[in-house]
Amino acid sequence: MKEMIPSWRHVFKLDPEKEIDDNTLDAICMSGTDAIVVGGSTGVTYENTVDLLSRVRRYELPCVQEVSDLEAVVPGFDLYLVPMVLNTPDPTWIMGRHHEGIERYGYMIPWDLVVSEGYIVLNEDAAVAKLTGAETSIEASSVVAYAQIADKLMNLPILYLEYSGSFGDMEIVRSVRRSVEHTRLFYGGGITNAEQAAAAASVSDTIVVGNIVYDNLQQALETVKVLKDLDAFS
Repeated sequence: MKEMIPSWRHVFKLDPEKEIDDNTLDAICMSGTDAIVVGGSTGVTYENTVDLLSRVRRYELPCVQEVSDLEAVVPGFDLYLVPMVLNTPDPTWIMGRHHEGIERYGYMIPWDLVVSEGYIVLNEDAAVAKLTGAETSIEASSVVAYAQIADKLMNLPILYLEYSGSFGDMEIVRSVRRSVEHTRLFYGGGITNAEQAAAAASVSDTIVVGNIVYDNLQQALETVKVLKDLDAFS
């Protein structure tokens, strides 16, 4: 499944803590998106993750879990994305939780399905920023430096620029994309319409669309369509 990551242009991220009715889930999974990521910063449990996985499994598209809580890791996903927050002074979110998880569960980890991702969190109001103590008020040059650490030193397959809750600075995203060679650049945060989706997709490899799914389904679906149209003419 790892070789599928480079082909993803559009991903919907669903939060197990949030309610989503069957009709909405059907529209999302049949939209033409490349994958469904299941995950959230808070309120993620084994029970609500199992429930969402079982519902998504009715559809033929990759379903991956972004691991945020050791107690909520559920067998049966196609991939497991393991985030490392690069711009936090707290080592808990860079290696601490990871060490704890491997020490406890290393014997049962399906390593061939595990993909590490470097997070750079850039919205101070985002739940993940508050949880991890990420230093969000940093210059573009600092963001690029973190990106190069992920790409050059850590050889991470995914670098995720996280603006969760607000639409980010596309010039910073563009600078990051120019600075990396090997890592795949994911952008997530504040994509609420087709125009923003197109703008983010033009400066990243993969866009992640989340909150708008719960606020305006039609606009969420349009983020898929605009990428299909753009890529058809590229």
